[in-house]
Amino acid sequence: MLLHPSGALCLPGVATLLVADAHFGKAVSFRRWGVPVPEGTTRAALDELDQALADTGARRIVFLGDFLHSARAQASATVSALLDWRRSRAALDIALVRGNHDDRAGDPPAALGIEVVDEPWRLDTAHQAFALCHHPQVVPGAYALAGHLHPCVRLTGRGADRLRLPCFWFGHPTDRPVGVLPAFGQFTGMHPVQPGPGDAVYPIADQQVRLLPAPGSR
Repeated sequence: MLLHPSGALCLPGVATLLVADAHFGKAVSFRRWGVPVPEGTTRAALDELDQALADTGARRIVFLGDFLHSARAQASATVSALLDWRRSRAALDIALVRGNHDDRAGDPPAALGIEVVDEPWRLDTAHQAFALCHHPQVVPGAYALAGHLHPCVRLTGRGADRLRLPCFWFGHPTDRPVGVLPAFGQFTGMHPVQPGPGDAVYPIADQQVRLLPAPGSR
């Protein structure tokens, strides 16, 4: 697995990019409630997606749930930006594993050419069987990759400095064979995780992904 600083995860053996919790159109939903948030967030997210595709060479994207934030996200400006991007990526295979927000927002417009499936969706590579999900869950016979939690870690420095960073969180393959990707979209919030023994946590900061040392290690 290749961990990209955008929060996407690439499976190079099958040239597939996994993206969790894009929440396209969330800013539109906020603005309709009178919350002042920046415009252009959909275009910025698509640019970041393009960069992840270029960096990894992936030929397929699987969204791990919550593609659209809500029914309000199907606003004309959001859909137009998505359609323009899709036309420039006509050869790209795209699938969506439905999440809880997709149940409320509805499936993406058919013109986007996205295959929509329910979780868990099995994906086999030469070395590992994966179960692609939105909700983190144990799937017998596979290592599950999911989203939903918007995981982050809290770091404390000298002088009581505190920082929250989005992270990839991988459970031990025997005790808890579930990995959780950070949220790709903006304004999605983050949920601190509590890693267990043998888990691996990779925070993202300054366009870098680093393994978080285990507690007590140097």
